Amino acid sequence: MRLILLGPPGVGKGTQASAIVKKYDIPHISTGDIFRANIKEGTELGTKAKEYMDKGLLVPDELVVSIVKDRLTKEDCEKGFLLDGFPRTINQAETLDKELTKMGIKLDKVVNIQASKEILIERAVGRRICKKCGASYHITFNPPKVENICDIDGGELFQRDDDTHETVSTRIEVYENQTQPLIDYYEKKDIILNVDGTKPIDKVYETIVEALTNR
Repeated sequence: MRLILLGPPGVGKGTQASAIVKKYDIPHISTGDIFRANIKEGTELGTKAKEYMDKGLLVPDELVVSIVKDRLTKEDCEKGFLLDGFPRTINQAETLDKELTKMGIKLDKVVNIQASKEILIERAVGRRICKKCGASYHITFNPPKVENICDIDGGELFQRDDDTHETVSTRIEVYENQTQPLIDYYEKKDIILNVDGTKPIDKVYETIVEALTNR
């Protein structure tokens, strides 16, 4: 199963991605995770990416494309993959199409999870992440059993620097202006799957799996 996961910041892509890759036994390729790992390690790429991410802006194509291309050649991608956070622009999508064609493979579906800007801001600002295992919680929708403590390993929960109201709002606006055209691009290819992201997590997952099963 070769999939792309689209959707604005805070729509719940991470939660759905975890469930999807587990079901289909494919790697979750998240450019966001790759960049955050590089930022934590203090690499040159991480430093460059952080400058954009801290402002809520998209990381330039040249910093993204080479990473994704290399990642798709790894052995664990033979059965498929779930791309999350890439592509974000028409230029990236066209480049990906060319690379996939060279590799002799094609996308099965582009899952597009949708929600309003107001709901997205509320979700993102309330998000908390475990410092140890990276598990995600929400102070309203998915709170931990003990405040600020991870249910899994007891790690401390924290709010990401880019989960402030101002930064999230900027990220959503950037997404709408630059990434929205991707939906039209993939609709023309007849592989888009629009999903209502305001429904409960399990309902969103059920909708996605049912559509992929009946594709």
